[in-house]
Amino acid sequence: MKRRLRLLLLLAVLVLSGSVFLVWAAPQQQANLFEAFLLQTRQDIEVLANQVLGEGVRPPNWTLNADLSTVTFAADLWFDNEQLADAVYGVGERPPGWFGATSPLPEILSRNVRHDLELMADVVFGGSDRPDSWNGASLIYRCDRTLQNLVRLLDQIYNVRPETPQSVVDYCAAVRFETENELIAAIFAAPEIQAALPAQALALRGDLERLADEVLGLNNRPNGWIRNVEENSPSLLQDAVADLEVLADLELGNGVRPPEWATVTGVAPVIGYRNARFNLELLSDAALGVGVRPNGWQGETSIERCTAIEQALITAVTVNFAFVVDDTLADSADFCSLTVFGANNQAENPPAPEVIEGEATEEGSRFIAEARFAFAYLDVAALQYMGIMPGGTEFRAWYRNFNESNMMFVSGVDFAVFIDQRFTTLPREIFDALPTLEGVRPLTFCDAAWCNGPSPTPTPTGGGPLLLLLNNVTPVATRSVQEVAQEGQRVAVSWNHIRVTYLLDNPTSRTVQVALEICAEPAQIACEPVTRVFDNSTGQEKPVISTYNGLNVYEFAYGYITNVIIEGATRVSPDIWISDPTIR
Repeated sequence: MKRRLRLLLLLAVLVLSGSVFLVWAAPQQQANLFEAFLLQTRQDIEVLANQVLGEGVRPPNWTLNADLSTVTFAADLWFDNEQLADAVYGVGERPPGWFGATSPLPEILSRNVRHDLELMADVVFGGSDRPDSWNGASLIYRCDRTLQNLVRLLDQIYNVRPETPQSVVDYCAAVRFETENELIAAIFAAPEIQAALPAQALALRGDLERLADEVLGLNNRPNGWIRNVEENSPSLLQDAVADLEVLADLELGNGVRPPEWATVTGVAPVIGYRNARFNLELLSDAALGVGVRPNGWQGETSIERCTAIEQALITAVTVNFAFVVDDTLADSADFCSLTVFGANNQAENPPAPEVIEGEATEEGSRFIAEARFAFAYLDVAALQYMGIMPGGTEFRAWYRNFNESNMMFVSGVDFAVFIDQRFTTLPREIFDALPTLEGVRPLTFCDAAWCNGPSPTPTPTGGGPLLLLLNNVTPVATRSVQEVAQEGQRVAVSWNHIRVTYLLDNPTSRTVQVALEICAEPAQIACEPVTRVFDNSTGQEKPVISTYNGLNVYEFAYGYITNVIIEGATRVSPDIWISDPTIR
């Protein structure tokens, strides 16, 4: 039960993903190597734990799962690694570059654990030093998230992989250089991209002249300025790069360049253009101010301000996984970091094939409907509330939840969320015709103007305060959590600090018997038994039905309940979430 709860906890904090076969279809030999990788990671976690915590000393909730046959093996690796990180860095504290849990796919999750484990080992053992018992792994697992995802997609989709030897001094920097200058040409090899190069190079030349007018004066150019403006000239891009370097010398100093300045010569033409455009954007920022451009600037997209690695990842997930760049961020100074963050999430959690296909067919058009002020969530359990979808908002419905649940997965221009069918114009018979979520973990996001979460859900399935008034389910409280906390000098926490162990459901009464613990943090690691539940709707304590593993067992109705006071020895909560079996 505890292991199952840990897996549910992990899945609750993840950005959900599509089918595994989209990004990882490993042959049997690869599966065996992957199993070895998992076991070696487990061994190294234990080695580091002995060093940090003491030989054989572990936290109470340590899983020590070394059984590859369990479906929670990768999740347990992550769970123990996070407990170890709390001991190394402090509870909830993590260093820059920490990956954490970004996907439920075992391959991605275990990769993240390996990366984060090496970060901790750097701190504990000092630099790259490791004990003789350390297994370690390929140096690619030491590199940043964007580079790792890009190398993985180049391998799996484009059949291109780096040849940088493990013996180089700075492996990640060397792989980045090789990828920027050779490998990512495969992503931009499409005929339409190649055909657009002459026009793009001419636009680059035009913007270079505009910048030179701003910096040097109208039509004032130094000796040797080439100014080739012939679109069909074979040296168009080469001449633009030469003049760009001249202007950079004049503006920044002879040979002085920003650290990000990209290599242009000796690379494939498509990479040369993208690197030259990136350098021109860098020079414009330095000369005129970040984001300031001359009138008539022809830079095509904000993506061109991003590095070659970032551009490649964004392009790869756009082409293969229907990633959509948020144009509202175009003028933001954080455009690249925000967009690449989304691209990394999409690379690790590709959507289902139906979502990738894009436009609805005539058959699929019957699943298009409008919202009637529906509550939107990032998860089917309705725990990550994102706001109210305005009336008239058009969406396409893709999946419905199991059994009698009304929740369905829908998507629009700038959102992919779960909503309640009853608060939409989608007919019930169409809802019933949707495929279920069995075997599917769709990617969810919410970038629309009405999105303002994630935050605790106001009600289990939507409707807001009006629904509560109509159902008359919120009587005036007879005790307040503040009073109880002050009386016992306890800390007030919220529903997501409560660990619920589900024991016996009663479908007829829609109730369930549960054992409860109240925890110090939402991760639910350090917990204590719930000793008392006061029900403000009756003004009495809820009876203890039985005990389970030393915990009191209570009976609750399904849903988000705010008229109770959940008490432990040192903590108290004014609310609790009890899920029904269809979303548990």
